[in-house]
Amino acid sequence: MRLATWNVNSVKARLPRLLEWLEQARPDVLCVQETKVAADAFPAAEVGELGYTTAHHGEGRWNGVALLSRVGLDDVRRGFAGDPGWAGEPGGDEALFDQPRQEARAVSALCGGVRVWSVYVPNGRTPESAHYGYKLTWLEALRAAVATDLAGGGPVAVCGDFNVAPADSDVFDPAAFVGATHVTKPERDALAALLDTGLADIVPKPMKGSNPFTYWDYRAGMFHQDKGMRIDLVYASPSIADAVTGAYIDREARKGKGPSDHAPVVINFDI
Repeated sequence: MRLATWNVNSVKARLPRLLEWLEQARPDVLCVQETKVAADAFPAAEVGELGYTTAHHGEGRWNGVALLSRVGLDDVRRGFAGDPGWAGEPGGDEALFDQPRQEARAVSALCGGVRVWSVYVPNGRTPESAHYGYKLTWLEALRAAVATDLAGGGPVAVCGDFNVAPADSDVFDPAAFVGATHVTKPERDALAALLDTGLADIVPKPMKGSNPFTYWDYRAGMFHQDKGMRIDLVYASPSIADAVTGAYIDREARKGKGPSDHAPVVINFDI
């Protein structure tokens, strides 16, 4: 199976590039994040012409996750039990409302016998913001939900934009991130707790250079200077991790006109 994950940063803006990449890379399953379209507005017909069935969980101009599969799409679950929801504006830092609203940040399904998750972890904004607390609570709820899936005994892959760099080696300069999110100990501890459920971090190889970065800010020069981060991750159960035959970051997809600020991560395995 060829499994991939890609934060497209608006499927509407990136549709021509998405279709071109699907034709070239031919993943069996693609996990998509930041679709930024309503639940019924994903271009399922367009990707369907390439042989993909779609499960989308969207909410408009914010968030949104999807699964595209050529190997089946069964038992689709949008969201997960225990999702704490966010009690603020979708793009805001602070909780403003009494009742949290669950956001479109996770979708999972059985794809060729593998329980595949596409996740878009909350950003966290700043360590001082309420959104940071939401991020940590959301990750703990995800851990519990994934542990339930793993208890079933089947293969599981949790893929997506985690908005956390697991180690200092996953950012271009640790000193540049002091006091910022994505690198704090509580965030990294939350990833470690997710791995402790029995998952393994499948670290892909870059197509160029030595840094396994998957995200580069749009600011001028960041990509060309390789000032990036590894925040797009594939966490897999042992039956998948032990069967990996290759894993790479498609850096070429970050080039050219109108790219996403993320590159696809591709994992090949035989089970």
